[in-house]
Amino acid sequence: MTPENDGPTSPPSGTTALIDNDGGSPAKWRIIGPGLVVAATGVGAADMVATLVAGSRYGYALLWAVVLGVIFKIVLVEGAGRFTLATGKTIFEGWRSLGRWTTWYFGPYIMIWGFVYGATAMSSAALPLAALFPILPLAGWAVIMGLAGFAMVWFGRYEFFERVTAVLVGLMFITVVGLAVIAAPNIPAMLNGLVPIIPDGGIIYTLALAGGVGGTITLAAYGYWLREKGWYTPKWMKVMRIDNSMAYVLTGIFVVAMLIVGAEVVRAAGITLSAGDTGLLDLSTVLRERYGDVVGIGFLIGFWAAAFSSIIGVWNGVSLMFADFWGNMRGLKSGHPATRIGGKYFRFYVIWLTFPPMVLFLLDQPIALILAYGVLGSLFMPFLAITLLGLLNGRRVPKEWANRAFTNTALSLVALLFGALGVQQLISAISPLWAG
Repeated sequence: MTPENDGPTSPPSGTTALIDNDGGSPAKWRIIGPGLVVAATGVGAADMVATLVAGSRYGYALLWAVVLGVIFKIVLVEGAGRFTLATGKTIFEGWRSLGRWTTWYFGPYIMIWGFVYGATAMSSAALPLAALFPILPLAGWAVIMGLAGFAMVWFGRYEFFERVTAVLVGLMFITVVGLAVIAAPNIPAMLNGLVPIIPDGGIIYTLALAGGVGGTITLAAYGYWLREKGWYTPKWMKVMRIDNSMAYVLTGIFVVAMLIVGAEVVRAAGITLSAGDTGLLDLSTVLRERYGDVVGIGFLIGFWAAAFSSIIGVWNGVSLMFADFWGNMRGLKSGHPATRIGGKYFRFYVIWLTFPPMVLFLLDQPIALILAYGVLGSLFMPFLAITLLGLLNGRRVPKEWANRAFTNTALSLVALLFGALGVQQLISAISPLWAG
């Protein structure tokens, strides 16, 4: 269990050697940590399917949206990390300073989101295993995946969790980027795809692709992972920015690789992928037919790594967010033992993510719950952008760490673009009820 106290922890062994006393000249490739965790956690099976579908429909025309999405996520995560390092406060403490409306949004959201996402994440990680080892039904593998994630987060320290995530990212990267190389991308078409255009009927895919490069609620968990890593004061600002940028560049390469597979493999095969995560099983079948069992099975392993990294990332990071939220509601200071890894509030949410969602495997989708999940989830990206605009301008942070014009512009674009996407998702979710 991580040492608990009311203040920041000491840097882990070996970390301080990476920077000098002024926070400069980090050994860049040795400090990738929390950024890789937050980026890997956010790239799940649903993002992979959306990217494949975009590639199969529009080829490389939306490549520029992937690049834009990488920039957006770097800005959002950097903002969350900068607020934590500059103030010593958690993101939830910052949200509370903006008014009660943030708590009224975040409290219901994190509970409903966790219940629905728990079932979704376990099912996603189970799909490739059920395809590879059909000795158990999908629900059986889903329960095993949930219990495996539960045990790793319940008993593991942050350092162990970070190392496991790095291994999973390696599997994701090797299998998917390797597949993109085998698929032989059309380089001239890729270069043309860097010119911003929106194909007919492609606006929703454009926004989804730009927003799907690495997470939603997990973006805000970055500051908590910085604290667990031992990076907790402004002297770690440069290290944090390098960590964040490198992680999302790697994630961007991964998403581009998926776009290549969609453009070169799915499009050439002339198939329509199934909705949801099962579309990845369709792709695996095509890969086996075209390249052989080794490539098809390798892709399923990469699919599993992406899905399972999301399980352990959410089980760890969002549990820290909930623990801080609930501790604040109970009048505890952020950093209190009950709010840290291994604390009772942290463990409550790990249980909430794992066991209650298993009931959903036995039931049809509860319409009201799914609707609430979609409504609240569609608004999180603009919520984060708007609150970061409020937190990183004015008196809440020292002037030297306040937003610059570029950051304010990028956050405003995120709020506008994903606010529009959120409204569209709301309409899509509610319209069946109107029709009924």
